[in-house]
Amino acid sequence: MVEPLLLWTTRPPRPRTVVDVTDTTEQLQARGPKSPEFHLVREAFSGLREALFRDPFAYRLLPPRTTGGLMARLLPRRVRGYAVWTPHALVVSAALITVFISYQIGLGANDVAYLLTGFIPAAAVLMTLVRPVGAFWVSLVSTPFTAVLGHSSDGWPWAPPALFAHIVVMVVVAARTSPRTTVWMWLGTAAYAFVVEFFAGVGGGSDAPAMLFFSALALLVTTMVHVRREAQREVTVQRTVTAIERDKRTLLEERTTIARELHDVVAHHMSVVAIQAEAAPYRVENPPPELEQAFVTIRENAVSALTELRRVLGVVRAEDYEAPDAPQPTLADLDRLLDNVRDAGLTVDKVITGAVRELPQGVELSAYRIVQEALSNTLRHAPGAPARVEVGYVLGGLGLRVVNGPATGLVKASPGAGHGITGMRERVTMLNGEMTAEPTPEGGYEVTVFLPVPLADRTDRTDRTDRTDRTDRTDRAGQASQAGEGRA
Repeated sequence: MVEPLLLWTTRPPRPRTVVDVTDTTEQLQARGPKSPEFHLVREAFSGLREALFRDPFAYRLLPPRTTGGLMARLLPRRVRGYAVWTPHALVVSAALITVFISYQIGLGANDVAYLLTGFIPAAAVLMTLVRPVGAFWVSLVSTPFTAVLGHSSDGWPWAPPALFAHIVVMVVVAARTSPRTTVWMWLGTAAYAFVVEFFAGVGGGSDAPAMLFFSALALLVTTMVHVRREAQREVTVQRTVTAIERDKRTLLEERTTIARELHDVVAHHMSVVAIQAEAAPYRVENPPPELEQAFVTIRENAVSALTELRRVLGVVRAEDYEAPDAPQPTLADLDRLLDNVRDAGLTVDKVITGAVRELPQGVELSAYRIVQEALSNTLRHAPGAPARVEVGYVLGGLGLRVVNGPATGLVKASPGAGHGITGMRERVTMLNGEMTAEPTPEGGYEVTVFLPVPLADRTDRTDRTDRTDRTDRTDRAGQASQAGEGRA
């Protein structure tokens, strides 16, 4: 008898066949499509369940308030630190007022029951600090008990302490939850008032209309403030995201511009390498095959690098980009730049310290662009202010300082896109330099940059210059010797 029973209890369910599924579908179709009213009612009860019945006693501690509001900024600095606990203090004050109301009502009666009509609603008010939705249910469910403990002449179905506390509870819960929860709380309160008045009404009058009116007014104001605050928070978040995306786009644009400009410098050097590698075997008489093959490999690698550079430039090139006709500027073109800004109305002086020497093309190009951007910012943000450009050739590299005074005149400053400082910092970072950009005590603005130049670069350039000088002297000596022989 045991084995058949086990077999019967452990028998797997019969799998559903196509016929069963078809029958179920036909039954559903026979019932007809659900009406819009049905869906509306289902959505309404779903919202009610989500707002008031899903985990109503969840622990949700009221967080401290931020001190960035207008009222908080008006407070003294010593008191501002305690302003974050203002909501908690208001809730505790409301609970004390509830107890005080019950005490005032029961002064002549000397009855402990009056104190209970205040302590129970006060506990519900304090409960909003940790369990807001549960506090609403405690306040609503305790209303019949406080009504029985009090006298009907004091108020029905809400005693004065319970009426005040219930409005406070709904306001706090509305401020901490969603507008949908606020609507359902008020409807639940109205349903309770209707049921109590219909089944247990008393002849002394009812305070339900006053309760519903004042609670609706308080909840309306609270909901409007809550919605406005949420909208401001969303706008702040969107502005923050937009600012971050704009900064990223600006950074990418500046890096793309720098890459396009440096392409010409790198391409020039690679072209020189390719040409020198091709011409080097012809400078040596009877070069060994290994040396010729080495120069051929160098030229092929240089040509391949040039091809890849062109491909990279094609990727970072904008649709409206046009290749410059002139070579990239250097510090030798700085006087022409200063003449242009002087024609635009800017008074600018130039000071050069140290021994002027040739620097790597990337350093000179970046230095020129930094000075150009700093002077453009002066024209844009401080019209009429005098400017000063200082270029210092020091042992470790190149120093730049562009400073302007405060804006003067009637011309208003024009807002910029914020690309200038970002572009300058990117150029300085690319060269492992240092940069500071800050206002001056006189009301102007100062940009200070140091671009390091490695010692190897300076030594190589000096060696190349010496070799060039020696080659020039040898050529001139050879030409003079040939000229002497000709005269002889």
